[in-house]
Amino acid sequence: MRTSSAHPRSARGQALVEFALVLPLVALVLFGIIVLGLYIFYSQEITNAAREAARYAAIHSSTAQCPTVSWRDPQTPPNSYWRCDSPNNPNGTDPYPWPNMTDDARSMIWGVARSSVMLNACWSGYVPPGSAPGTLADSPAVDPATGLPNDYVQCTIGGTDPINNPSALGCHPSLTTSADDPASDQPSNRVTAYACMVWQPPMAGFLLIPSQVTIRGIVTEDIQRQQ
Repeated sequence: MRTSSAHPRSARGQALVEFALVLPLVALVLFGIIVLGLYIFYSQEITNAAREAARYAAIHSSTAQCPTVSWRDPQTPPNSYWRCDSPNNPNGTDPYPWPNMTDDARSMIWGVARSSVMLNACWSGYVPPGSAPGTLADSPAVDPATGLPNDYVQCTIGGTDPINNPSALGCHPSLTTSADDPASDQPSNRVTAYACMVWQPPMAGFLLIPSQVTIRGIVTEDIQRQQ
């Protein structure tokens, strides 16, 4: 009795066909998971950069020896006050706005090209109810004379509210102007730091992966008084 060898060959051929069909799908899912993992990692690092920038600006307030300043000066600055770490580089010698804050924030990130991380900030505060537009928002949160709360004025970055509309923010240095800061770096005000990076994911074009993604991180801190 003769034994046919057609069946084993047919099974092997079917397995190869199935493997060839499944392999691309498995590879796409695997690379998709890797890209997603990279995005989460970079998002954490960018948020860490924003957190460190906010912490640095909060600590180096108007009462510090070298304050990180907003566009506006305090109404009653300390005698030693000077625009040390500034948003507008008045001397033209700094490589980017807030060089001290930016360098400190970039030094705290890992696994990211530090020069690709952009830093911006703005300062918020309080004004008495009914104040005219443009009033310096350096009032206390509660009016000590009346016990009533003052109005909070949120700062902007490039004209955009970074808290309520972060996706509208661009990603480059020097986003803020003098119109963005209602408050100074006076203690009891708040600083909002914005860090971002334009990332070009690997495997762009597959699994609907875009060619570039803007990763953003925003952190707000209460400004502290230095002793």
